[in-house]
Amino acid sequence: MRIGTQISYSGGFAESVRDVVELEKAGLDVVTIPEAYSFDAVSQLGYVAAKTERVQLASGILQIYTRTPTLTAMTAAGLDFVSDGRFILGIGASGPQVVEGFHGVRYDAPLGRTREIVEICRQVWRRERVVHDGKHYKIPLPADQGTGLGKPLKIINHPVRERIPVQIAAIGPKNVALTAEIAEGWQPIFFHPERASEVWGEALAEGKAKRDPSLGELDVAVGVPVAIGEDVGHMLDWVRPVVALYVGGMGARGKNFYNELACRYGYEAEAKLIQDLYLDGKKDEAAAAVPAELLRAISLVGPKGQVKERLAALREAGVTTLQVTFLEPDPARRVGVVSELRELLS
Repeated sequence: MRIGTQISYSGGFAESVRDVVELEKAGLDVVTIPEAYSFDAVSQLGYVAAKTERVQLASGILQIYTRTPTLTAMTAAGLDFVSDGRFILGIGASGPQVVEGFHGVRYDAPLGRTREIVEICRQVWRRERVVHDGKHYKIPLPADQGTGLGKPLKIINHPVRERIPVQIAAIGPKNVALTAEIAEGWQPIFFHPERASEVWGEALAEGKAKRDPSLGELDVAVGVPVAIGEDVGHMLDWVRPVVALYVGGMGARGKNFYNELACRYGYEAEAKLIQDLYLDGKKDEAAAAVPAELLRAISLVGPKGQVKERLAALREAGVTTLQVTFLEPDPARRVGVVSELRELLS
């Protein structure tokens, strides 16, 4: 099982990168940079590439609506180039609040667009002249939709790899099935190992039945808050506001993917309460309403023995990469956490 972490978009970027350099020495395998409606992830990934030597770099995620498919491919090839072949292209649909509210782009057909974008990216990386006649993207643009001067082109540079790993953030059954079919990796959120098979097992099986063997096994990259020790139990409460934000505030009533996930886990009443409180501006009350059972299930917080048991549950559920959120405020302690995780995984 690989160990990764995510750099927050909330600030302290230079300090976080200095931490990553030390974590890399301790055995960190992957660092992920998100892109919501923050600074772009690409410039920051380039900076991290220059400061590191071995750790893999992932976007977590580039939203599928905010760049053309070919620009996404060019960007991935460029990041793979400056990192000497260490880049993982993480993509996802995000949600209508961000896509329509911040970018002013229509949020539609996420499944169809995702499939076509991956197909186009792989054409670009193979240095083929890009020709794509899909429902959502037509390359070159047909003459009756433009000047008529467009012609098939291939990327000028030679990409480091013709198959850059693609990782898709997905939690809905249809999107998870698509991910298991076409991507090298899957990024679920709030992963509950004991209930994952019930929620996603059928979708994963459906996708894997159509999967090209050349893609290899699906990398399951799961985000987990981590604190290891006898006196860290109180840190579990630090996860509450994050879960409340997603389950309660990342979307509207009737259109919140994370709320739907909590319901599929069996927390229908709690999910409704969290959302009602959050959308009414009662964020602290919403955080307090997050079930402790759910927090424990999606986190690695507690003594070594307890964390080892949770790691075994994650491994049993098919997790291959841990995307660690360090709850420890001390950077030096975070290095120790990576070493402890390595020990517990051995």
